[in-house]
Parts: sequence; C-alpha cells; structure tokens
Amino acid sequence: MKCPFCGHAEDRVVDSRVGRDGEFIRRRRECLKCRRRYTSYEYIEDVLPHVVKRDGRREPFDRQKLRSSILKACEKRSVGVQAVDDVVADIEARLHDRAEKEISSLELGDLVMEHLQRLDQVAYVRFASVYRQFKDINQFMDEVKGLLKEGEKTKSPPPAASASPAPRPKPLVKAK
Repeated sequence: MKCPFCGHAEDRVVDSRVGRDGEFIRRRRECLKCRRRYTSYEYIEDVLPHVVKRDGRREPFDRQKLRSSILKACEKRSVGVQAVDDVVADIEARLHDRAEKEISSLELGDLVMEHLQRLDQVAYVRFASVYRQFKDINQFMDEVKGLLKEGEKTKSPPPAASASPAPRPKPLVKAK
C-alpha cells in the first residue's frame, strides 16, 4: 500500500482488527521508509446497485460520496462521526437487501432524510434544502413547519392535572 505521507509503496502491518460485526478490517500500518503510521480499512467489494440520477445518468453507488454528503449536512452540529458511519452502514445494508440493481437518487435521498430526521433536525433541513432543491424561503419554511408538526405529534401529552391538589402532610407537633 502506498504511504499517504511519503508515497513509498512498502509498509508493514502493525495491528489488524475486525470492525463492526465483521463488516471490515481495520489495519494500522507503518511505512518502511518514513516510519509514519496510518490506518487502512478493508471492505468486501459488494455489488451494490447503481444510482439513477435525476437526468437519467447512472453511477455506481459511492459509499464515500454518501458519507461526505451526510457529514456536510451535520457540519458544526453535535453529531458524532460514528453516528454518521452508522447511518451510512444502515443505508448500505438496506441496499444489499434489495433485489433491484438500480435505485433512484430520489429514493436514496429519502433514505438519508429518514435517518437524518431522527438523528438531527437541523442536519435534516440542511440536507433537504439541497436534495429537494428549494427555490425560495417559502419552500424552506414549509419543510421546517412540517418538522414542527411531526414533533408535536410525537410529543407525549402532559400529565392530566388532578381535580384537587395533593393533600399536604400534617405538621409535626411536639408533645409537652
């Protein structure tokens, strides 16, 4: 493997670990020339569906492109990289389970939005503004209003107030 620091092609593997239920292998490597260490990941090369773009073009599914678009939506938010990686892994697993060899970019975007809505609502709106190609502030506001309405539906109603207040405990009286 080529060293990302000096470009030398020889290295040694310092450590190997299986990651996330055997989905990948993480290897720590050390360059034999500059002695710097770096990490590589090995994934099984799967045949994932092609993504059909809005203009009809077809592209192979790109895990990194999906990950970077989600990271961009979550930028400066309190969403951890692990949470983003979990979203990407879940979407990728769903694509593996499908029998079709193609998925529209619209359907893929819906999967991302479904996850982002649960993960972080600001990231959801950011992603939606690009994905749904908002033309003006009204479309943006409609999306935010939809989020607020859904938030109200999922909130549990406040506990019902009882007709009479709870009885107060009697004060202790000292015996003489």
